[in-house]
Amino acid sequence: MTSVQLVEVGPRDGLQNEQTLLSIDDKVELISRSVDAGVRRIEAVSFVNPKRVPQMAGAEEVMAQVPRADGVSYIGLVLNRRGLDRALTAAVDEVNAVVVATEEFSRRNQGCSVDEGIAAAIDVVHDAREAGLRTTVTIAVSFGCPFSGEVAPEWIGEIIARLTDGAAPDEIALADTIGVGVPAQVRTLADLAAAHAPGIPQRWHFHNTRNTGYANALTALECGAGALDASIGGFGGCPFAPAATGNIASEDLLYALDRSNVTTGVDMYGLIEAAEWLGRSLEKSVPALLGRAGGFPDAR
Repeated sequence: MTSVQLVEVGPRDGLQNEQTLLSIDDKVELISRSVDAGVRRIEAVSFVNPKRVPQMAGAEEVMAQVPRADGVSYIGLVLNRRGLDRALTAAVDEVNAVVVATEEFSRRNQGCSVDEGIAAAIDVVHDAREAGLRTTVTIAVSFGCPFSGEVAPEWIGEIIARLTDGAAPDEIALADTIGVGVPAQVRTLADLAAAHAPGIPQRWHFHNTRNTGYANALTALECGAGALDASIGGFGGCPFAPAATGNIASEDLLYALDRSNVTTGVDMYGLIEAAEWLGRSLEKSVPALLGRAGGFPDAR
């Protein structure tokens, strides 16, 4: 039977573009509900400037209160050395550095060029590894950019090669930040990642803007994905991408995986309940189909 890791990004990507600001206690509640449902890798916080992304304020306070269960690994997103210093102080288990693949989006999102972003990610990976942390580098807008349009897959391959040569991370994540990708692109990027970063596990991050996110996730699984990102309820989106839409929903992805005999160790019904709770907390309807419908008839 096939297995894959579900990386729950709801506490980070799921909240960062919402108008409602959750309290520290509510953020911890969302993380705790994920842990109770069996999720073992959670992107819990982002160590970015709260003036730019106010939804991510209080990262240290959140990490001080999360349940420290055996086998649960908390990921902190970092963009630079200052973010890594905060992550180390907050005692995360992993860091996720981000490289944006296009110049305009990189400057809007991170205030630096692509070359500077690659250099910063290499430094973060090196220093985080020295501190004993697992490392991921996510390449944002790998499938397309809202400002620059199409992104050549060969350019993504070059970025992967430069990262691998500089300080090979424990994991490479390819992100469809604005949800423009299709399965054919997934296959092309998976082949390029395998060629330029042989032996490094691949993680994938999809948004469902054009209703291709779940097809992309299942294609990535066929291509050997080690981990798939998803967000409880289908909430999410980048604050610096115009008309950003949510991630693929954790519970809807689990529905597809469970019924395809792919194991994750995560309870879909627990995530449906978490999605309903999150919708109430954000005072919004839940984007995810299962979250809206109250789930699939429970035959347990």
